[in-house]
Amino acid sequence: MISQKGLPERLYRAEQVRELDRCAIDEFSIPGITLMRRAGQFTFDQLLARWPDALKLSIWCGGGNNGGDGYIVAGLAQQRGIAVQLVTLADESELKGDAALACQWAKGCGVVFTPYSDGVQVAGDVIVDALLGTGLDNEVRGPFDSAIAHINRSDVPVAAVDVPSGLNSDSGAVMGDAVWAELTITFIGLKRGQFTGKGSVCCGDIVFDGLDVPVEVYERVAAQVVRFGGENLAAAFPPRQRDAHKGHFGHVLVVGGNAGFGGAAIMAAQAAGRVGAGLVSVATRPEHVPALLARCPEIMAHGVNDGKELRALLAGKDVIVVGPGLGQDIWSRQLLEQVLATDITLVVDADALNLLASMGGSQDRRDSWILTPHPGEAAKLLQSTVAEVQADRFAAVQVLQECYGGVAILKGNGTLVAGSAEQPMALCTSGNPGMASGGMGDVLSGVLGGLLAQGFELEEAARLGAVLHGEAADLAAEAGERGMLATDLLPHLRYLVNPLV
Repeated sequence: MISQKGLPERLYRAEQVRELDRCAIDEFSIPGITLMRRAGQFTFDQLLARWPDALKLSIWCGGGNNGGDGYIVAGLAQQRGIAVQLVTLADESELKGDAALACQWAKGCGVVFTPYSDGVQVAGDVIVDALLGTGLDNEVRGPFDSAIAHINRSDVPVAAVDVPSGLNSDSGAVMGDAVWAELTITFIGLKRGQFTGKGSVCCGDIVFDGLDVPVEVYERVAAQVVRFGGENLAAAFPPRQRDAHKGHFGHVLVVGGNAGFGGAAIMAAQAAGRVGAGLVSVATRPEHVPALLARCPEIMAHGVNDGKELRALLAGKDVIVVGPGLGQDIWSRQLLEQVLATDITLVVDADALNLLASMGGSQDRRDSWILTPHPGEAAKLLQSTVAEVQADRFAAVQVLQECYGGVAILKGNGTLVAGSAEQPMALCTSGNPGMASGGMGDVLSGVLGGLLAQGFELEEAARLGAVLHGEAADLAAEAGERGMLATDLLPHLRYLVNPLV
């Protein structure tokens, strides 16, 4: 799990961070070498804090400003009496600007340079990755791909400077190969690719420093993505009025639970109730009704044999959650068609998304729904592939929202929420690998339905729902990630929506 304590909310593209850097240099007269020295000093301080017993650093430098930061770290270590192995992948003659100045300063400190070759052996207690910075947009090639593989094989802990080499800092995709760091030390602005896809896997723990850039610099560049985590929950759930009753908090109808999948609808219904929905009903296969009532007698259970029987249950509902355990047979299609014929606010999940894709999908564009695909379902909705979705999750969720309307949630590591153009995209930083088990998506859909029933606006419900889901999983993971079940989240959901109690 990534350590994110004290990190800013705003996330930027590489070109936006370069613009922040330019503003600081050109408009606020901070020399570039001054920023580089600050970055190098902060990196060195973090290395000492993380690995106080390290006696030697192995610092790998490329030819850009990322390498310049590495040269500063090398000089500082040499001055401190810490042994340095400096491996270079760019000739000194190729260095320009601030990187060239940093290189000359490191040489003046007595640092000895070792040109990279396949025969170089790592000689350090910690590796500092300063090979490639944020500008990478093509697959890594020699000698950098060889050096990255060399680092990853070393079994020595790695600290990455700004971004792990080989990671696309805009998308979170690995460009052929990437360094797997234990710690990433990043500057000026957080990079959005550090928090989704493979980004968080490669980055490890992330620490940030703004390098004393004036706050006015950040007013020049609008972030299009923001982090959204557990710190956003408390203000969203104030205590209820003393005269509140169930009618104030909405009625959710869960539609799903085909033969063999009754548990999915039950979990969604329970989740809706646990986050505070006033009433919860379920329309499912008749044979699942006894199990549903035995599991949760507070739920109003209805067995339906076809779409016509469902139609009578739609009246008076504030939200419909359709898809958990729905299946893709004739029964499933009839139920979904009835749901889509209404103007009730919807949460569309699981097989409802697959059916939507097969039925023409974006022809049913509407503003009053939340779509919750995982990458496989997103690929079907976009007539794409999972690999293409994961290559740029930000682009994928944006296109989903533009094509289908409403709010799109792209689930996965670094879940993304895209809604109105007036609001930046949200990236949920909660959650853990223990969520890789059946039923987690059903719980999320129920959480979303429960929030919408209580009057939360579509986009706010989507953001809060993703965070509640992840935070509940993080609490459940305190007993261990492996073996976590979706229903383990339910008591934690109730706790999280009552933060002031």
